[in-house]
Amino acid sequence: MVFRLSIVLLAALVAAGALIPQEFNAAAQFALALTVAKAGWLYLIVVFAALLFLLYLSLGRFADLRIGGDDAEPEFSRTSWLSMLFAAGMGIGLVFWGAAEPISHFQHPPEGLTPDSMQAARASMRYVFFHWGLHPWAIYALVGLAMAWFQFNRNGRGQISDLLQPLIGRWHRRWPGKLVDVAAVVATAIGVATTLGFGTIQISAGLARVFGLQATPALQLCVVAVAFVLYMASTLTGLHRGIKWLSNLNLALAALLLAFVLVAGPTAFVFETFTTTLGSYINQLPNMSLRMAPFSRDPWVGEWTIFYWAWWIAWAPFVGSFIARISRGRRIREFVFGVVLVPSLMSFVWFATFGGTALWAQMFAGADLGGALAQGYEQVLFSLLDQLPGAHLLAVAAIALLMIFFVTSADSATLVLASMSSDEREDPPLWRRAVWGAIQALIAVTLLLAGGLDALQGAITVAALPFALLLALIMWSLYRALDQEYVRQQRQAARFRHAMQRWLQREDAGADASAQPPQSQQAPRGPASADAAA
Repeated sequence: MVFRLSIVLLAALVAAGALIPQEFNAAAQFALALTVAKAGWLYLIVVFAALLFLLYLSLGRFADLRIGGDDAEPEFSRTSWLSMLFAAGMGIGLVFWGAAEPISHFQHPPEGLTPDSMQAARASMRYVFFHWGLHPWAIYALVGLAMAWFQFNRNGRGQISDLLQPLIGRWHRRWPGKLVDVAAVVATAIGVATTLGFGTIQISAGLARVFGLQATPALQLCVVAVAFVLYMASTLTGLHRGIKWLSNLNLALAALLLAFVLVAGPTAFVFETFTTTLGSYINQLPNMSLRMAPFSRDPWVGEWTIFYWAWWIAWAPFVGSFIARISRGRRIREFVFGVVLVPSLMSFVWFATFGGTALWAQMFAGADLGGALAQGYEQVLFSLLDQLPGAHLLAVAAIALLMIFFVTSADSATLVLASMSSDEREDPPLWRRAVWGAIQALIAVTLLLAGGLDALQGAITVAALPFALLLALIMWSLYRALDQEYVRQQRQAARFRHAMQRWLQREDAGADASAQPPQSQQAPRGPASADAAA
């Protein structure tokens, strides 16, 4: 039911975006504006609550509970685990927005700051850290931990509806749960396809700049076709080969590109930017987390922060499912720190390097990255690389990195969508993965040809609103499940202690009895005693 109904809804939505793109875009933008105006505050509160909830789990009484049970062992090394979740959660976005978002905030700053000023530069980096740091990874970690716990500790099927079982009981396997699963599958498929569309646009722009090609729809179709062949080949090799190898390769290539930009660019300026921005980010984290603009009516928060929060929420079923799949055997404390803190620090380093270099080039080196921004966000990265030595080679490396991120994200999404649309707990069959791989490519191609990416971004923001409410229910449900497991372990430990105490008491009693001398070895009785006995 989930598989078939999801396919029908996706086909109808894509057909609407392809056949009547203007009307569809107008309706999506109207719904987007209404959602931001009436419920934008809900996104901020729920996401901040998720971050606080995970902090409590990692430091509280549940921190030592293990995903999969006390005897479960991690499937992957820590390095492979971190690289896989990082590539699945942030891949294309880091490359696409690494230089573009800081320049955009610098020229169009928040908080009523003066454009192109030092205050705008500081705020631009602070909000980039905010948008790509603890909050998005807290969303992923919450859904991933809940899915992992219910799948490996409570024999769940790995579906979103399983997370509501402590709250709605057996109804999680009936029509309410089916509707939740369908909504999760549809949102995940559209979210992944839209992000893949961004990657296609960026790769096409890089090919046009490096090889002099025209960034036409034909070139974009070729990019999607090549990526489709690669990620289907990776999917058929399985999780332990394709995704694992590609993720490790991704991490290595991204590290090399990062190191080169750091060394060839303004190294001291980058480290100063990282230090200053990290301090201001930590200092102003609560204010940014709950900042709206009810008095100034500034649309900046809705256009950036609320959109990002909705985007991460819409991606949460996909990334959370994949993180759950690879996190068996991790303790809750290790899971939270690994999923939230480590990728956030990696994102900070990435944006400090590329964003800091972009701001330095714009402010002090005479580069016109603002002009590149006016041509499209995808142009900023390659304009920045032109300011560094070996620009041509760097552009080729960036294209390769984007393609590998593209393949890794699509490969991961293929596995997750096949699992989310199946009632079986085992790995989904290859034919189901192939179907979802083809669907992702078809959605991306349709949207690129119809020009409906903007409309679907608005649709994702609106569709994420129910998932914002679902996050609150997931926190409640997960707390109840963890509390039950904690109480069970405490009672089991108490029974073990009582059994050990009884055993020790019996051993002590037996030792005291054996220490008594036998009757035959006692002193002989005297005559009086003998007479009395007689």
